[in-house]
Amino acid sequence: MRGMGNMQNMMKQMQKMQKKMQEAQEQLGEKKIEGTAGGGMVSVIVTGHKEIVEVNIKPEVVDPDDIEMLQDLVLAATNDALKKADELVNNTMGQFTKGMNLPGMF
Repeated sequence: MRGMGNMQNMMKQMQKMQKKMQEAQEQLGEKKIEGTAGGGMVSVIVTGHKEIVEVNIKPEVVDPDDIEMLQDLVLAATNDALKKADELVNNTMGQFTKGMNLPGMF
């Protein structure tokens, strides 16, 4: 019957880890990550849940004759922010999956 105790212990560990993962997940939602383009002329702020919460555009970068450049800068800043958010998520959540070999977790 010793196997049962180990099983229960493992379940407790899993639950503890799940709770920590949930907390980490929630904290990611509160984190703000900034992506920039054009030397900071355009900045986009996302949360760790990859929600865009802010877009800032410096007036001097707004050229009515070159809307495409502005669109490119917004795109680049957004992608920069999302890439940084991905890295943060991977670093934060990666600590839970280290050494577990769970394919397709994140």
